[in-house]
Order: sequence, then structure tokens, then C-alpha cells
Amino acid sequence: MPVWERSSAARVVPPARPRKLAKVPFVELADGRLQGVVSSGSDTGRVYVSSIAAGTYAFACSTNNNRPCGGARGSFCNHIRALVTEAFLQYGAQRVARYLKADTSDTEPDAHALVAAMAATRPAQGDTSAAAPVFSRFLRHLAYLEREPATGPLPEMQWFPPTRAAA
Repeated sequence: MPVWERSSAARVVPPARPRKLAKVPFVELADGRLQGVVSSGSDTGRVYVSSIAAGTYAFACSTNNNRPCGGARGSFCNHIRALVTEAFLQYGAQRVARYLKADTSDTEPDAHALVAAMAATRPAQGDTSAAAPVFSRFLRHLAYLEREPATGPLPEMQWFPPTRAAA
């Protein structure tokens, strides 16, 4: 059994390129969506939870307390555009395009071309029901970033009992 399977630490894939965490502090490919938290351009105390569904490109953007984004009226807002750009930096262009099930005839698509191609399909505006869980994961992510580096196990990360424990 490899060492990483016996430890409670998970392997982390390094980002494709460095990101600007102040603008888009949290990006994930999860639950069939590209989703994340994007800082407001006008108010430093406000963040938006934005998402794009894979395949349909249905989009949603709202504040962390479910107030609708004023820019997401029938089309992608600047928060969603920033989310796609940062996802390209973190995960790489091919992985994001593949996850979103986007047709990328280019060998290396760029974020602006992908957003334009998705917007051309005139996607529907989705519901904001995923905003609360995404924001909750973001807050949990922040809590782990604020911890001091340690090599010992974290009790809250121990989801499964040890495999060699006697029952």
C-alpha cells in the first residue's frame, strides 16, 4: 500500500498558473458546475457566488446573502467572466472546457473565447439554490488556510475509521 493511502493527507494538484486570490478567492469544479466566490468590484465587503452548469451553461450569480446580481440580466455578468478566467488559471483551459462540456475546436482555448461561445448559446438563468453550500465550502476553505501548518491529523478530516482497527 503506498504511503499516501495510509496517511490522512490528501494529494493536492498544483494550480496551472498563479491566480489573483483577491478577485476570485474560491473556484471549484463540483456538482456539475463551475462555481465559486468572486469579490465585488465596487464594495470590498461584498462577494458574489457565481456558477455555470456543465452542458447547458445555465448561470447564476448572487451575493452571499442571496441578493441577485445586477449585471446578470439575461447574460453572463462580469463576476461569471472573472470566475471562468480564474478557473482557467487554476485548472487549465482543457480541463475547464471538458468539464463544462464546451466545444473547443481550438487546441488551447482561452477564457474569453469560451465565455463568448457559451454566451452565444443564450443560456438560461439558473436558480441560486447552490449559493449557500458553495459559500459554506468557501468559509470552510478559509478556515483551513488560516491554520498553522502541521503534519498531524485533523480530527474533523477523519471521516472513516482506521482500516486496521479491531471491531
